[in-house]
Amino acid sequence: MEPLSLSTNPVQIIETPAALQEAVAQLEREPRIAVDTESNSLYAYQEQVCLIQISIPSINYLIDPLAVKDLSTLGPLFAGPNIEKIFHAADYDLVGLSRDYGFSCAALFDTMWAARILGWPHVGLADVLATHFNVRVNKRFQRYDWGQRPLDADALRYAWMDSHYLIKLRDIQYQELVAKERWEEAVEIFAYLSNAAAPHNNNHEDHFWRIKGVHDLNVPEQKILYQLYLWRETMAAKLNRPTVKIVSDNRLISLARIQPHHHEELYAAGLTSYQVQRFGSGLLKALHTKTQTLPSYPTQERPAQEMLERYNALKAWRKDVALGRGVDCDVILPNAALWDIARNRPTCPEDLLRVPGIGPWRQKTYGPAILTLLSTL
Repeated sequence: MEPLSLSTNPVQIIETPAALQEAVAQLEREPRIAVDTESNSLYAYQEQVCLIQISIPSINYLIDPLAVKDLSTLGPLFAGPNIEKIFHAADYDLVGLSRDYGFSCAALFDTMWAARILGWPHVGLADVLATHFNVRVNKRFQRYDWGQRPLDADALRYAWMDSHYLIKLRDIQYQELVAKERWEEAVEIFAYLSNAAAPHNNNHEDHFWRIKGVHDLNVPEQKILYQLYLWRETMAAKLNRPTVKIVSDNRLISLARIQPHHHEELYAAGLTSYQVQRFGSGLLKALHTKTQTLPSYPTQERPAQEMLERYNALKAWRKDVALGRGVDCDVILPNAALWDIARNRPTCPEDLLRVPGIGPWRQKTYGPAILTLLSTL
């Protein structure tokens, strides 16, 4: 990529191992760094991180993982507890960094979650930047193909802006969190987020049973749908496209119901002319491939009635607390914590600390009310 020249702040594009090593040496001297990533989920079968933006007050780094194949020197930077890592809505970024590079993250500060804890009315990054820095983000790059090279200069500007303002935003939020006595709560939530990012799930059986409408089909139709699903996975992998850009779920459901035999009949399922011409033969073959099996159904614990009653009571309590604070319900406690409490029914404050998502602040703040509620059920 050509060097990027911007008058507002230095930007360095990292495309070689030597340049990455120099950048890491600089970053290791910082008390905090701002991080964002860009992936190609809308354009590839298996998405990957295609750009990593790391900003400090003196410079914005744009690290190109497609050019620098070995990013292992970044691992200790993310995992180290002494350098704060600032993200906005970290979950998606953390999943990508873990999936592609095995990185873990300690000392997290999530500016979206800080905004939610503070009860800000708008927590999207574009809204926050507009409100606090009078910066307008070009949202068309939210659907940009970050896997292409070279990257457009405007796309690069969009990318570095996503991390450039996060340190200043963090400082604004930190002051407000302290003033409103929410800092301990934030630290506890950030620590939970570091360990709770949803793992990448590549289980085809789980994916199949999550197709909307699959449970409305009878068993023979489900078997046909499964053949269509397997065909689509194979085709998407071959063409390196997201499955939705081959044939959408609802079109597969329609095909399983209609079960056409000829190309002309495929239009009745809502397929476009391109899809019929490009994929018609493969679809018809999959439609009429006989199978006697379905993928195993994911086993899920069926909650006992008492457990369900406890969960619903806890959910109602959480809603009241959230309304009183003017925040979303999961700011009070995540759903996973409610289910854990409902399942194990803690009886003392120490038991609550064993619940993922509950640390000393939540135990002290919400523990008495939770334990009192449980004692009545």
